[in-house]
Amino acid sequence: MPLESHIGRRATSIDFSPTPARAISLVGDRSPATERSHERGTGPAREAESRLSGASAAVWTANWCRPLDTVVALVVLLAIVFVATADVRPGGLSAFLAFRVTVKNALLLGVFVVIWPVALTFTGAYDESRTWSLRATVVRVLVGCSLGTAASMIVPLTSRSGRLGVVTLVALWAGTVAGTLVVHLGARMSAFVRRQRSTPRRIVIAGIGPRAATLWKDLNRHPLVRYELVAVTDVPGAESAPVFVDHDFVANTEIEAFFMHSVVDEVFIALPVKSRYEEIEQIIGVCERGGVHSLYLADTFSSTIARPRINTAGNLSVVSMNVVHDDWRLLVKRAIDFGSALFGVVLLSPLLLMIALTVKLTSPGPVVFSQVRVGLNKRRFKMYKFRTMVLDAESLQASLESRNEVDGPAFKIKNDPRVTRVGAFLRHTSLDELPQLWNVIRGDMALVGPRPLPLRDVSRFEEAWLMRRFSVRPGLTCLWQIGGRNELGFGKWVELDLKYIDRWSLALDLAVLLKTVPAVLRRTGAS
Repeated sequence: MPLESHIGRRATSIDFSPTPARAISLVGDRSPATERSHERGTGPAREAESRLSGASAAVWTANWCRPLDTVVALVVLLAIVFVATADVRPGGLSAFLAFRVTVKNALLLGVFVVIWPVALTFTGAYDESRTWSLRATVVRVLVGCSLGTAASMIVPLTSRSGRLGVVTLVALWAGTVAGTLVVHLGARMSAFVRRQRSTPRRIVIAGIGPRAATLWKDLNRHPLVRYELVAVTDVPGAESAPVFVDHDFVANTEIEAFFMHSVVDEVFIALPVKSRYEEIEQIIGVCERGGVHSLYLADTFSSTIARPRINTAGNLSVVSMNVVHDDWRLLVKRAIDFGSALFGVVLLSPLLLMIALTVKLTSPGPVVFSQVRVGLNKRRFKMYKFRTMVLDAESLQASLESRNEVDGPAFKIKNDPRVTRVGAFLRHTSLDELPQLWNVIRGDMALVGPRPLPLRDVSRFEEAWLMRRFSVRPGLTCLWQIGGRNELGFGKWVELDLKYIDRWSLALDLAVLLKTVPAVLRRTGAS
């Protein structure tokens, strides 16, 4: 019956069948047909099955994929060792299996078995709330296997024969990626089959506007659970979204009576909080009395940037509105930053020493210049650079303010008289920035992020929205660095910083790093 014909009418019959109710009786029709439908669709066992249908597929991933992934990795590793040592063990597989395992090898295998699932867990591969996108699954497997392979370098490093080297690691990575993808894609297929065979969750949606319509469309696309919309509820005369025209309507005042004689698993509340707060409170109370689960959307308040996320604060459940990306990728980013910066310091140590000696011999003063900058969440830190100016450069800046060549609060001038001859070369080649690798190791900075600004510049910010650039860790390079540097105005600079924050991904970081090298070589916008 169309929604319009239900509005303003009192419900008159009830149906316990798994299909949407069409006739309602407040007394309840206990006909044999209804009894059979009730037993088939809503008995305790079926209700439990329905309630756990989504969770079972998710648990399959967490409880089965983890050991299967470890088995896959272990089999691939043993296969690689078998092939690598085949020429010194002519007895074939039987000789390999009969080979005596040393204590050292047993310990290495034990470490490997522990490391592998930890690496995949670290990337969120077993987080059922985030793994059901095919792209997300592939990315998490790739990153997890890469971390596991990197940790497995202990195997070739401890190999006395030298037969297990770089080729071993490449083969291990390729084999585990392929095997792990098979396991996880199999889990996806299993979840799809379970969803198709599971009993639908019978739900009521409180609300018939656009917000409720969006909710229903999203529930229809749920990868783990099937939902059946039993009825929608609102005040008579409320304007309905077209998607609800063919569904049953129950007035808010009739929900309690409806629950007494209808099979309902959950009530999703999609009413606007500001104007309907009391009604929402009443619906939650009705659900409590009727023993029906009630859920309301986390995006209760509208926002353009912040993303709601369920969290805890002590013993309280809270919804945090995150203005930046906050997930497992930040841990990967930090691991990459730390490892790359440490490797860079070791690799570039001869160059760093040579630059330090040159700076020391060509002008009086310290080799490294430190300045307080504003970092993550506006916390201050000391940023390090090779000194490129004369000793009293900061005290001379006030006399040069009139020559500032950039708009906004930043300060930049070409042919700055404070810059030494060696300093000019270091600035043009960006070699003066190399000591900031230590800032990256310490965690003050990242490889990629908005450039950290001095206190002088930040103190001249006049608009609050500019502060959003401090919501992420500052970096050695950024979109501004590869987009023109000092050739860009301050407005474009901030625009690029906010674009980076809003669109951040590991792939974007990689792209910025790759484009930084030619930008530095071309000396684009360097002063």
